[in-house]
Amino acid sequence: MKLSLTHSLLQHLVKKKQEGGFTLIELLVVIIIIGILAAIALPSFLNQANKARQSEAATYVGSINRGQQAYRLEQTQFADKVDKLALGIKTETKYFQYSEKEGAGGTPNGTAGNVKDLGTDYKKGVAIYAAPKDNALVGYAGATYTLLDTSNNATTTAILCKSKKAGEAPTLTPADLATATAKVTATADESDDCLN
Repeated sequence: MKLSLTHSLLQHLVKKKQEGGFTLIELLVVIIIIGILAAIALPSFLNQANKARQSEAATYVGSINRGQQAYRLEQTQFADKVDKLALGIKTETKYFQYSEKEGAGGTPNGTAGNVKDLGTDYKKGVAIYAAPKDNALVGYAGATYTLLDTSNNATTTAILCKSKKAGEAPTLTPADLATATAKVTATADESDDCLN
């Protein structure tokens, strides 16, 4: 009896396979599963796109900081314009504007490509701000400045700060930078926005 049952089951499966096609229910189940997967993946994809846009600002501000350090080694002061650093960085892109203007999003009032003087002259320190043009993006600020250690040796230091608020860049002040590298570094490690 077992042999005949197995034989009839195999015949039924072969016959069904010859008929071919999917039932409407099978197709609906597949479409529903694809819809659920798309609904889960789309927000994640859009979030990754914003992260990629923000990485542009972090990269540009970090490059400007390193360029300022190199410029300071060759000159007796920091550069007052990004163009003087010869980095090939645009001062305005589709999503960010880079200037000396602090905080506000959109288009900064400062001239694109200018660098803010953090002291009485460009020998002490400079800051650059990446103000987002899109209110969904977070802004960045970078500062390059000189500090004296306990032996009165000057060292050039740079920091990169990320704002906690979307649509604006963080604010850096000369008083914050003049305290000590240890304080600035500790603040940067504890918080994304450094000195806000």
